[in-house]
Amino acid sequence: MSLGAERLSVVRPSETKAMAARAAELRDQGEDVITPSAGEPDFDMPSAISEAGIRDGRTKYTPVAEVKPLREAIRKSLGRDHGLDYGIDQITVGCGAKQVVFNALLASLDPGDEVVIPTPCSVSYPDMVALAGGRPVLIPCDEFHGFKLRPKALDVAITPRTKWLILNSPCNPTGAVYGRSELLALAEVLRRRPHVHVLSDDIYEKLTYSAAFATMAAVAPDLYARTLTVNGVSKADAMTGWRVGYGAGPLALIKAMNLVQGQTSSHTSSISQYAAIEALSGGRHHIEEFASAFLERRDVVIGKLNQADGLSCRVPAGAFYAFPSCAGVIGKRKPDGKVIETDADFATYLLGAFAVAVVPGSGFMASPYIRISYASSLEDLTRACDRIIAACAALS
Repeated sequence: MSLGAERLSVVRPSETKAMAARAAELRDQGEDVITPSAGEPDFDMPSAISEAGIRDGRTKYTPVAEVKPLREAIRKSLGRDHGLDYGIDQITVGCGAKQVVFNALLASLDPGDEVVIPTPCSVSYPDMVALAGGRPVLIPCDEFHGFKLRPKALDVAITPRTKWLILNSPCNPTGAVYGRSELLALAEVLRRRPHVHVLSDDIYEKLTYSAAFATMAAVAPDLYARTLTVNGVSKADAMTGWRVGYGAGPLALIKAMNLVQGQTSSHTSSISQYAAIEALSGGRHHIEEFASAFLERRDVVIGKLNQADGLSCRVPAGAFYAFPSCAGVIGKRKPDGKVIETDADFATYLLGAFAVAVVPGSGFMASPYIRISYASSLEDLTRACDRIIAACAALS
């Protein structure tokens, strides 16, 4: 008898993790693999943050919702940055923003409930919805409109079974950022659909370049009670491995999420929690330096990708991802004579023949595209892009 649960039949392995694993295998074999595929800053976490984590030997169990000083730091941060007023019991902390999102879905979805997800989207959203018993409703958002959800498309997608709309801004993988006016237009649709809640995944909030960040609960205060605002310290503070994400929202939802967490992970690392307090309360002066470096890298990467025969890439407004179309290479032949039929074929070709790991757009529910992270060193990014240009030139 198989030990695999039937519910897993609807879940795909993470394409980003799979590509990282394949690249690691080649590197172990001695290949000079460049991996602009991971969504992880290459900067070191500021020492003040790590030192705060290990100070005083804070190594014991904490409350499920996490320690009060951390939730208080989150509460103050949301108030300071966005004018959002949450009670401490309206805030929960998990093992990264991903767990917070999953806890919310598992705590709120009944079988058949629908979750509207604009695509391209994070590789995990549709599978987390399915794993929680819901049905992901994917809305393609085309490049012409900046990969962003339009009000009419949202209105058409909503049914009586719709429970959530997931909005990720800045977006992984496109770098799209929703402006205030765009959120207000979506809010106008949601006002007519009071049964729909908003899950606002703001994890890349601090990394914007050519657009101002806005979040739904602040832009549309009348939707505050229907919005879960999700964020964390992984991306902006280079703390990916420390696993601290948080959510702020309606008290009943937060209590339900804590119930889920109490019977699963219990809480994230106590050491990580105290480090996150320092990250949120210590001024975060390092973020300006990080963002400036990402901007320089972005401009180099976009400029080079647009030199590659068959690729075209719009300029992302936030996060640290480029999402070029590879439509121009589909149908071309590799040097071995085989035809590139999909973006996955192209990604496999780049890794196998030119030792560059990218993630196919199909993993993000959008083809034919590839995702390239510019959270690597400028030297590695330049080498990777030069290899991509050479790979495209070798096609016929």
